[in-house]
Amino acid sequence: MVLRRRWEMDAAVILRLLHGAFLFHLATSQSFIGVNYGTIADNLPPAASTASLLTSTSIGKLRLYEPQPDLVAALAGSDISILLGVPNSDVPSLASSPAAAASWAAANIPTTVSVSVISVGNELLNSGDPTLGPQLLPAMQNLLAALPAGSTTKISTVHSMAVLASSDPPSSGAFHADLAGSLDPVLEFLHQNGGPFMINPYPYFAYASDTRDETLAFCLFQPNTGRVDAASGLTYMNMFDAQLDAIRAALDAKGYPDVEIVIAETGWPYKGDAGEAGATPDNARAYNANLVAHLKSQVGTPRTPGKSVDTYIFALYDEDLKPGPASERSFGLYQADLTPNYDIGLAKGSGAAPTTSGQIGVTPAPAQVQPGRGVTPTGFCVTTGGAPGGTQQAQQSSSCYEPAGATSQRGHTGMPQFVWFCILLGLAMLVQSGRL
Repeated sequence: MVLRRRWEMDAAVILRLLHGAFLFHLATSQSFIGVNYGTIADNLPPAASTASLLTSTSIGKLRLYEPQPDLVAALAGSDISILLGVPNSDVPSLASSPAAAASWAAANIPTTVSVSVISVGNELLNSGDPTLGPQLLPAMQNLLAALPAGSTTKISTVHSMAVLASSDPPSSGAFHADLAGSLDPVLEFLHQNGGPFMINPYPYFAYASDTRDETLAFCLFQPNTGRVDAASGLTYMNMFDAQLDAIRAALDAKGYPDVEIVIAETGWPYKGDAGEAGATPDNARAYNANLVAHLKSQVGTPRTPGKSVDTYIFALYDEDLKPGPASERSFGLYQADLTPNYDIGLAKGSGAAPTTSGQIGVTPAPAQVQPGRGVTPTGFCVTTGGAPGGTQQAQQSSSCYEPAGATSQRGHTGMPQFVWFCILLGLAMLVQSGRL
């Protein structure tokens, strides 16, 4: 009897410890959700208001396309880390000399907030300016040398989806051969210095090129029959994972399975012109809410299971001065008065309720199929490289690919521990209940 009582007491202690560890795991696992802060607008709220909004949410990361001293100052002391951008126009200066890079670093890298990554340019290799490609690596090298001693900040650059020549099926993912002169040295730099491969994928544009109902469900993480990669035998249940694994395949084919992937932009517009299929509030909420749920689940992708990737949703606010179709001005999660365009459960302590299908978000009304939009019978996607956050339209076209869950070995080491955790938790609960 005494021995039994001791077992029960020990089990109760173990149960409390494991429960605490589990809650800590959940709390820390959400740090990979970020948001983009675009500034092509004349009605953005004050920096202090934006900082207050961000700290009231579960968003842990903020991407800036260029230095924003006022906003960075307002975020001082917060837990939000920064992905800091170097404008394309500054790249030639940084590439010209180490002194220029050191001057830029001293003037623009903040010390009051954590800077996880500095992106040297945005979609630079597909910007339409052929002079920038050869200057990318020297600019990255000079900026790395300008970082303070002991800095953990990584140096990288952000690519458009047009860097891929193939993505259908995902296992065929490959980079454009004509980019090798500029891209291959950058990949080696990332490998040598632990920087992530960053890219801007948009399943929305995959749907725009194939407006079948089943493609909409596939792009919104909603119930569908799935699409099989015949070469790998893997089944994909959403476009996000298919795009991610195409990028992973391209990196693996180049010999860089250790280079992690960061999704620098992804999102869905809640409004569009008459000809822009799928740009609705319900679809935008479904995509972003289901994306967040998918990331929080840490289920990973078919090719790289068990790990989520740092993902920056585009965008925090609408940008009312952007040219082009209405969708370009309608990617914001919030309006300039800080009210949400739709709710995806980002407020601290809240969450979007899952539907009976296990997915989050509103099931949209079937979208009207628009003929002649480039239906892809095999089910993955083809799109141009231009993206809402980009400064210019990409010049190359290629399949619609996406950033992948980093496939470094670190990504898989957490799964065995988590399995053992679940086993121990189950045993402790059985002992406490008297069943063991």
